[in-house]
Amino acid sequence: MPHDHPDHDDHLSPSGHPYRPDQDTGLSYWQVMEIATRELMIEKGVVTAGEVAAQVEAMDARSPAQGAAVVARAWTDPDFRERLLADGSAACAEMGFDVGPMRLIAVENDAATHNVVVCTLCSCYPRNLLGLPPDWYKSRAYRSRTVREPRKVLAEFGLDLPEDVTVRVHDSTADMRYLVVPARPAGTEGMDEVALADLVTRDSMIGVGIAKTP
Repeated sequence: MPHDHPDHDDHLSPSGHPYRPDQDTGLSYWQVMEIATRELMIEKGVVTAGEVAAQVEAMDARSPAQGAAVVARAWTDPDFRERLLADGSAACAEMGFDVGPMRLIAVENDAATHNVVVCTLCSCYPRNLLGLPPDWYKSRAYRSRTVREPRKVLAEFGLDLPEDVTVRVHDSTADMRYLVVPARPAGTEGMDEVALADLVTRDSMIGVGIAKTP
């Protein structure tokens, strides 16, 4: 199993297949609806184009750093870890991270179980914690194949799991999102939360990767 690899490019897996977003051609129904609704709200004076742009900039500024901080806290604070696994939304709120109205469920990887997250319907994703979802997460290929052949998909990301490890696939919804708590790397016992957070990658919190080694 690989122990250190960066987050993969937003547009393709290491093999370059099958997560290329150019396989998804044209605007979806929901994209057309978003454009029409946004333009109508601006026309009616509900919001201004500047307010929309400011919100887009705020969303674009989000990064996986908040999620990494949550994972690092769970690695170092057993009581917080238990609260995170019991109620992800409330535990994140303790750290000042508002995940919004949806329910956040934290799932933990260990020696026997590996969790991976997908949204089979669209691209539901804990954006407040992880920023914008990568393009491959939104692709039809990832959304359909991950539930059918998760081990093969993970292998294409460079993650070959032993046969005795159970792979659990979690399907996000509009009101329920998942955060994977990756296994803490060996040899990190003396590291503080800030240093540990640097080891937590976006991919490891989705489940298609693991945390980096120091």
